[in-house]
Amino acid sequence: MKIPSCYTEGFDKACALDAELAKKYLAHTTVGDPAGDALVEELATLDPAVAMEFVGAAMDMDEGRLLNAPQALRDFFADIEIPPEWANFDSYMPGVKMFHRNSQLILAAFVGAVLVEGFSTNISKSFFISGRLIDNGVKRLKQNNRHMVEIFMPGGLLRPGDGWKLSVRVRLIHAQMRYLLNRSEDWDSDDYGTPLSAAHLGFSLTAFSAKLLQHMKQLGAEYNDEERQSFLNIWRHSGYLMGIPETILFNDEDEALKLFEIGYLCEPTPSESSIAMANCLVNSAPLVAGITDPQERRNLAEYVYKVSRALIGDNLADNLRYPKHSSFAVLPWFRMQGYYNRLVQRYLPKLARRNNFTDFTSMLEVSEFSDVGINYQLPDHVYAEESSPW
Repeated sequence: MKIPSCYTEGFDKACALDAELAKKYLAHTTVGDPAGDALVEELATLDPAVAMEFVGAAMDMDEGRLLNAPQALRDFFADIEIPPEWANFDSYMPGVKMFHRNSQLILAAFVGAVLVEGFSTNISKSFFISGRLIDNGVKRLKQNNRHMVEIFMPGGLLRPGDGWKLSVRVRLIHAQMRYLLNRSEDWDSDDYGTPLSAAHLGFSLTAFSAKLLQHMKQLGAEYNDEERQSFLNIWRHSGYLMGIPETILFNDEDEALKLFEIGYLCEPTPSESSIAMANCLVNSAPLVAGITDPQERRNLAEYVYKVSRALIGDNLADNLRYPKHSSFAVLPWFRMQGYYNRLVQRYLPKLARRNNFTDFTSMLEVSEFSDVGINYQLPDHVYAEESSPW
């Protein structure tokens, strides 16, 4: 097995805990998405407008518009239209209800911890090189939010659902970015492995699901075992649609948490790109929330930094060069604010007031449907500032 050089030190540490899983993780750092990558290669031979017209037709199951589409496109969608054998749509409703009941806390945990932990790994490299979050951070976060909302809508992962379409859209965007990064002088495959590798996508899914459940609980979310399992199953199905190979697609919560632990050990310590991406993410939160006043933006960013530090721990926060704050009692105070705001909104709505807590936890409501319809345009340049809008 060829190990990309940046993983050598971490691989040795991970092997001490679980050599088999560490080897599997490292093997997937040089794997992309063969079917998705092949489709993007085929689409690259067409006029971009024509290619996107065919993709949109395939997403919408419009056979009339697909008459002249490449066979590779038809085969790609034919392969994923049939749900995996393990998919159980009846089991998804408890997770759907839990998501909407805790939606405010879910986004706070997602932005304040899950994405930050993800960017502390080499996942940050492709985002940093492309500038996708730095130059277009607000738009990208809104797109992420919408994807998450749609997969947790009733029937969202059924073939006609927007959760299905947005999951596949994410898969095509990842494949397109691999296509662009592999042809960029900025990407060193010997050092980093494959851009947006199967290892990183499988790792990210464990963060979006199992780690998100943990951080939600820290912020005061409530759910039972049935809802927890359903939540995980929905993310697993979305991950399958996003092209994550089943060889690194978790089966249950314990497996997801173990993959996160071992994968994280394999990763190098946070680099300059990780530091830049994590801090960019926190400072984008006020913009996503629609805050326009400069002082209010600074106040909310400081609040997000405090909550984030309490969630991810002082060691990682210091490695990411967060501002120095004490995390003492931050999470109990956050939970108290949540309890107070729920009581006020239910019994004394006229007394409800905006504050950092309400701004932070309302980002999902503000941003989830900023665009009507789904745009299937793909990036056409490795650098965000030189790419057409998508």
